[in-house]
Amino acid sequence: MSAVERAKELQPELERLRRSLHREPELGLTLPRTQEKVLAALDGLPLEVSLGKDLTSVTAVLRGGRPGGAVLLRADMDALPVTEESGVSYASEAPGRMHACGHDLHTAGLVGAATLLAERRERLHGDVVFMFQPGEEGHNGAGAMIEEGVLEAAGKPLDAAYALHVASNQVPGGVVITRAGTITSASDLLTVTVRGKGGHASTPAAAQDPVPAACEMVTAVQSWVTRTFDIFDPVVVTIGSFHAGTQANVIPDTAEFQATVRSYSERAQEQLAAGLPRLVRSISAAHGLDAEVEYQRHYPVTVNDTDETAFSLTTARDLFPPHEVWESPQPTNGSEDFAHVLRRVPGAMLLVGAAPEGADWQRAPMNHSPRAVFDDRVLHRQAALLTELADRRLATTAAAEGPAAGQ
Repeated sequence: MSAVERAKELQPELERLRRSLHREPELGLTLPRTQEKVLAALDGLPLEVSLGKDLTSVTAVLRGGRPGGAVLLRADMDALPVTEESGVSYASEAPGRMHACGHDLHTAGLVGAATLLAERRERLHGDVVFMFQPGEEGHNGAGAMIEEGVLEAAGKPLDAAYALHVASNQVPGGVVITRAGTITSASDLLTVTVRGKGGHASTPAAAQDPVPAACEMVTAVQSWVTRTFDIFDPVVVTIGSFHAGTQANVIPDTAEFQATVRSYSERAQEQLAAGLPRLVRSISAAHGLDAEVEYQRHYPVTVNDTDETAFSLTTARDLFPPHEVWESPQPTNGSEDFAHVLRRVPGAMLLVGAAPEGADWQRAPMNHSPRAVFDDRVLHRQAALLTELADRRLATTAAAEGPAAGQ
């Protein structure tokens, strides 16, 4: 029986798990109910399970029946602080929380892969590490798990690492898509507080107004970006928050704004981290004001290994019809902390379309929307693809190392 056929048999079980996770979404690094459900779903499988110390992660190691290398498969488990408006029958029962990015599908899909690979354990050429990660949505969960040793869990170097991410609207339902090189952008946060001296709006010369300086910074940032960076190595700076004052006839003491900063190469990220703080401080000084500037580097660029990407696409094309496996001409605009894993281990992240059947996927609500809907039908596809990526990669490594590795 093929991986896809066997995964289809697991589909009802994976749906139940996914919908249970969806009803009880949890945020950040502490996901006790999610962890309980994952452990219950893995119970009975021949796995070496360890739990996180500073976060509710689950690391499970499957020891193959034949000697060989090690491969890591990752799923993130946390939700978003979003009030659900999807209208599905299994909608979130937790006010202000929603699995709006499909991490519930990632988790259920990886449980499916663990089940399928456990059934193949005796013939596996090596070990598989299952990384169930909290805190992907801005909490550096991958970094925390790396610090706690997830990359050393097999007791040997990892040969490769893979992750899947579902999309509610970027590609048709069921389509698998990826690319070599940069697959998702880096993401940073710029926070600026301009400090002046408040006063009466009728006499601005007697005060030090921070608002015009802050407004000048906002427009200067956009101009600076277009004149500093190559259009073929783009950056995106978006001011998402701007706060100043309490009413029209009062000059405030401070003006504050925050910007999300995205880039697609390490070089551009370095330039932004140095250049943006320098720019806003210079404008503040020109106005005779002080500025507090904080530049936080949240996620590096997620870079797929060229060879692992080619291997992943070949594997996907063996499992699914060729027209359902695409190679993307460009990265996606989101960011991913799986980047921390791929900086240490060669591997690839792939996107799986999860738009509902019959929906216009190009007009469907996107990931992070309160109206986003993800189709359960992709669960068995995720499980099958992750299974084959791990199994085939271990077999390839064993073959390359010679007959002794496969005895």
